[in-house]
Amino acid sequence: MPRRIRKVGAPLGVIIGLGVLVGCILLLTTLANPVGMVIGFVLASVATAVVLLVYLWFDRWEPEPPRLLIFAFIWGASISVAISVALETMSAPLFGEDGFTSMAIVAPIVEEAAKGMFLLLMMTGRRRNELNSLTDCLVYAGFVAAGFAWLENIFYIAMGDTISHSLITAGLRLIMGPFAHPLFTSMTGIGVYLALQHRGSGAKVMYIGLGYIAAVVMHMLWNGSTVVGAGAYFLVYLFWMVPIFVLAIVTGISGRGREQRVVAEKLPGLITSGLITPNEATWLGSMRTRKAAIAAANQIGGAAAGKSVKAFAVQVVELAFVRDRIDRGLADERTYQLHAEEAYWLTATRAQAPVLQWLATYRAA
Repeated sequence: MPRRIRKVGAPLGVIIGLGVLVGCILLLTTLANPVGMVIGFVLASVATAVVLLVYLWFDRWEPEPPRLLIFAFIWGASISVAISVALETMSAPLFGEDGFTSMAIVAPIVEEAAKGMFLLLMMTGRRRNELNSLTDCLVYAGFVAAGFAWLENIFYIAMGDTISHSLITAGLRLIMGPFAHPLFTSMTGIGVYLALQHRGSGAKVMYIGLGYIAAVVMHMLWNGSTVVGAGAYFLVYLFWMVPIFVLAIVTGISGRGREQRVVAEKLPGLITSGLITPNEATWLGSMRTRKAAIAAANQIGGAAAGKSVKAFAVQVVELAFVRDRIDRGLADERTYQLHAEEAYWLTATRAQAPVLQWLATYRAA
């Protein structure tokens, strides 16, 4: 059985190593301020869980490999934080007591670069096969930024001199802007997505650069407003952050809608190739009908049957995206190899889902 290119994760040793690094950082913070650390850890974790659940909801149509999502989050909470702290500390002597420069200029430039490095890593090797859509790019950007924000929020909350100070800091950071870092890094994610739609190196560099600049500018405005004062902070929040956040939500929803349209457009070709049946095409083209078919499989053969049908549906989505890449002229030799392997794995997934035969009479309403 050939190695499955699509199943890309992250080395377990790397994940464990980075996790240990995060644990050591949290331990040092605990020794400095145990009470503030506990408050920060609990509240920041709750807020971050909400953010991650939103991204997982966006990712339902074509779920990403769990290990890669874990890797993205831990990268944000370890590598990105370490790089940012090191570079900001090194640059501090250049600006002296100028807090505005360090907060509103240096921090955004450094932090968005540190988070964006993960997205550049995702564009290399087998990981590139996971960036099939705008939704994928936004999900990875959101996870790495959520990891960064989680640890940063813990630090700021733990730095409070008193419990009340820590709670006030938590309120400002976790109620006003839990999606701030993911929103900034989403701009880089959009740039990466646009870069992947072009074959030329110049176009790729341009779109990634524009995405990074947009992320830095948004971050600068946000950080700058916190330094200027409460009035500027609320103005930026209400008239800049909220509209951009709404636009990002609309973009994410429309991106997932495009994923659905791509799959629907490729279903006739999959029928012609004999990879799916006309009956299956009636329920593979939308999330609603797919969920209904999985529910029917659960009723027929139990949870295992429903899981196998879901795996089959996800594999159809994967193959549809590879075909779309070929049809749009963005394929290389590796893409054609991936197409052959995805078609093989679709057949293998079908063989592991005998309940599909029982669903032969099921037709989406």
